Amino acid sequence: MPNEIIPYIEMCRREGVSLQRGMNYQIGGNHSVILMSVRPGAPYEDRYENDGTTIIYEGHDAPKSRNNPSPKEIDQPEYTPAGNLTENGKFHKAAQEYKKGLREPERIRVYEKIKQGIWSYNGVFHLIDSWIEPSNGRNVFKFKLVAVEGEEDFEKPVPSTPKHRRIIPTWVKLDVWKRDGGKCVKCGATEDLHFDHIIPFSKGGSSNTPGNIQLLCGKHNLQKRDKIE
Repeated sequence: MPNEIIPYIEMCRREGVSLQRGMNYQIGGNHSVILMSVRPGAPYEDRYENDGTTIIYEGHDAPKSRNNPSPKEIDQPEYTPAGNLTENGKFHKAAQEYKKGLREPERIRVYEKIKQGIWSYNGVFHLIDSWIEPSNGRNVFKFKLVAVEGEEDFEKPVPSTPKHRRIIPTWVKLDVWKRDGGKCVKCGATEDLHFDHIIPFSKGGSSNTPGNIQLLCGKHNLQKRDKIE
């Protein structure tokens, strides 16, 4: 479920592969996976927009090598030296084909690193746009992803009118994690944790204030659902 706190090893187990890179196109055959971070010092300039419903995700650099000692100084690649699409190229092609009406939007699971050793599952997003823009003297890829409600069944077609949702901002998650001591506020559990809205978003609760977010274990999160306590 979205807002789940998940260990890195569990992410890999869920996706069935060791996640060694941030962009993973069609990793499961029916969806892609993106790892992101908006922390200070993060290697790429990812950001949230539209009150948390949208992610603007930056493409990734070419690997560092003897022939490429400074990846940040050259354009992000669309093709490998062998002429194959890079991950940038694969996501870019999918987004452009969607814009032309040639395919459904690529469905992407997004995991966010919010702190060393702490990852948050941000849920399912649809890739709806991509472009190349100048940044610090070079060109980089940008990808636009919108958050959708629910954990979509990837074996079924994309819903024609998906409902959008808002993401809890990273700074809120960090404040809540520190305030609640990394434990469920009901039972003190330190595993299977979730960021929970005290007043549900569907009932007017905010995602943008730590006062409306708490840590709950899976058991108590399931018991609460959309109830206001």
